[in-house]
Amino acid sequence: MKKEEKPFCPVALTVELIGNKWKLLIVRDLTHGTRRFGQLRQSIGNISQKVLTQNLRDMEKDGLVLRKVYAEVPPRVEYRLSKIGQELTSVIETLAQWGTKYRKATTKRQKRQ
Repeated sequence: MKKEEKPFCPVALTVELIGNKWKLLIVRDLTHGTRRFGQLRQSIGNISQKVLTQNLRDMEKDGLVLRKVYAEVPPRVEYRLSKIGQELTSVIETLAQWGTKYRKATTKRQKRQ
């Protein structure tokens, strides 16, 4: 499959666009508004500068993230979700709700054992 080709299946397409843990966490943080690179790196946690940069570039290329560079010294770069990227907010909220339910269910099960 060529790199430009995207899967036809909508689930496979979504997984390709945001299916790694770093991209999901980037979307999670950008749902709260515009963030600078350093803010993203700090809030995401154990992510290298290289990996964060690559994921942001991929997401910008895919139209999920917008990047704004300010002509300042030192340069200031800000990231925010595009309009289509903002639609992922409901996906992140659903994942958070499911994760909360899962944690509660598994905690109850572990206490019974």
